Amino acid sequence: MLTIRLSRMGAKKKPVYRVVVIDKQFPRNGRFVEILGHYDPRKKPALVEVNRERAEHWLRMGAQPSETVRSLLRPSRSAPPSPAAPAV
Repeated sequence: MLTIRLSRMGAKKKPVYRVVVIDKQFPRNGRFVEILGHYDPRKKPALVEVNRERAEHWLRMGAQPSETVRSLLRPSRSAPPSPAAPAV
């Protein structure tokens, strides 16, 4: 079974994470199928860059996101609302 989760990169005490598609049985930093983006929690605000098109592709294929990745993929609350149909 495939999962979408974080893989730790960076130096000691300076974590940077990759968002990867990986087999659930592989270790955290093991062999992955595809890199979807990256996450830097040390920046203010935290930097999240994910290829949403590929993430949605893998979700349609049955990959299960981890709790952290699920929260990263949610639309941010600070983002402007999507334009609604104009009122007539």
